[in-house]
Amino acid sequence: MAITAKDVAALRERTGAGMMDCKNALEATNGDLDKAVEHLRSTGAAKADKRAGRQAKEGVIASYLHHNGKIAVLVELNCETDFVARTDDFQQLGKTLAEHIAAAAPVAVDKDQVPQEKVDSERRIFVEQVKAEGKPEHMIEKIVEGKIQAFYKDVALMHQVWVRDPKKTIGDLVKEVSAKTGENVQVRRFVRYQLGE
Repeated sequence: MAITAKDVAALRERTGAGMMDCKNALEATNGDLDKAVEHLRSTGAAKADKRAGRQAKEGVIASYLHHNGKIAVLVELNCETDFVARTDDFQQLGKTLAEHIAAAAPVAVDKDQVPQEKVDSERRIFVEQVKAEGKPEHMIEKIVEGKIQAFYKDVALMHQVWVRDPKKTIGDLVKEVSAKTGENVQVRRFVRYQLGE
């Protein structure tokens, strides 16, 4: 099927995507405008990375209180405009993040924010474990580095697997909303309270 300039313009109007991206999406979906919109949304995660440099000063503070009243979470989620902050997708992401933080108990938003003393402590433990397993000396550092990366997936929110869908990370969820809204979306910070801790 031939894709016309009018088709491309209509898709650009609906999505704000680039001309070539719209043309490629229409070709990939045999000219179906609705499917092309979905195709662009699914590939939009890559564009979300490019938006990361833009300032995100608007947003929400989402909260979660566990049914037993023993765990509570506050999370600050930012975007570029108040308009996006009020959208259902953005609000739902805030709630989803707060609920996930309550369940998964991350210690930092991203791996570069995990306290260095915690990383160093884990590294020492991993080195001892690997040596105790009798691994060759030249392999120890590589094995330990792999274990450190796995450790980040346990403790850094953006690298954690989403508790509701193990095929997605929290970073994926944030990128999806960024792609859908066309704005830089960032998890700024969070606090998790647990009774007795």
